[in-house]
Amino acid sequence: MPPPNLPPLPPPPPFFWGETPEEEYYKSQGVRNSKSHFETPNGKIFTQSWLPLDEDQPVKAVVFMTHGYGSDSSWCFQKICIAYAKWGYAVFAADLLGHGRSDGLHGYIGDMDKAAATSLSYFVSVRRSEEYSNLPAFLLGESMGGLITILMYFQSDPDTWSGLILSSPLLVIPEGMIPSKLHLTMYGLLFGLADTWAAMPDSRMVAKAIKDVEKLKIIAVNPKRYTGKPRVGTMREIVRVTNYVQNNFEKVKVPFFVAHGTSDGLACHTGSEMLYEKAVTAKEDKVLKLYEGMYHSLIQGEPDDAVALVLGDMKAWIDEKAQKFGSKCTTD
Repeated sequence: MPPPNLPPLPPPPPFFWGETPEEEYYKSQGVRNSKSHFETPNGKIFTQSWLPLDEDQPVKAVVFMTHGYGSDSSWCFQKICIAYAKWGYAVFAADLLGHGRSDGLHGYIGDMDKAAATSLSYFVSVRRSEEYSNLPAFLLGESMGGLITILMYFQSDPDTWSGLILSSPLLVIPEGMIPSKLHLTMYGLLFGLADTWAAMPDSRMVAKAIKDVEKLKIIAVNPKRYTGKPRVGTMREIVRVTNYVQNNFEKVKVPFFVAHGTSDGLACHTGSEMLYEKAVTAKEDKVLKLYEGMYHSLIQGEPDDAVALVLGDMKAWIDEKAQKFGSKCTTD
């Protein structure tokens, strides 16, 4: 179902960019893409990589990306993946359990710790591979993927990651979207039977995530996007894990970059501010960028000039950190 206030939408194109075949499009962007599935004890997950087109080009660092709620790695989320690959980074992403082409009930994450561990198992297998083990490595998460990215960081061995990059992370739920304790308690009394039900109140705030209407139309026709009401277990986990992470911000010790719009209707920018204040990361290694008037989807849904601003800030930060940590890797 399309978001409210949109006219009927035409059938979706085969790709978010239109009809151009994948290989031709990626080549025009200066990147190459590969797809595969990764077997885990919790199910099979769909994975992708984006690398600089020139195979002889030295890779600056590796970036492991996690999409947000109801999304996947194969539609507009690719914009951020392609951007980093064009900058000279090796990019890897996985569809979360219950999302995109990964196993699980669509739109359902009944155990967010398990979902984080599942994607992390793939990321760590790549990070520890001979090709990438000596390079700096960063975790990047958008929206709910930002929340899950912090869980992955908590679950990881020390010194696994060189830093975190978070775009509009869901660390504090907007008041209008917080599920009532009555609903969660009522469904909880059904002994888990209702956990997968698509029964939670839906505030229909998708339109508030995307400022550019033409981009909203493209996102709305993503064939893999979950469009049902939020599932009980997923919302229960979002409430639980946001509370957990808020109480453990001081465990964040690595460098990080956080981008957030001040008019974000799906994830409060106060969460990013709390992370910046409470994380014990050295002050010179943590950056919080608040973008006045921008909505939730900074890379996929803002006008092009605003997107260029955010990407420019991201590139400046990771280029500086990759050079800093890359020189260490070289001398070790």
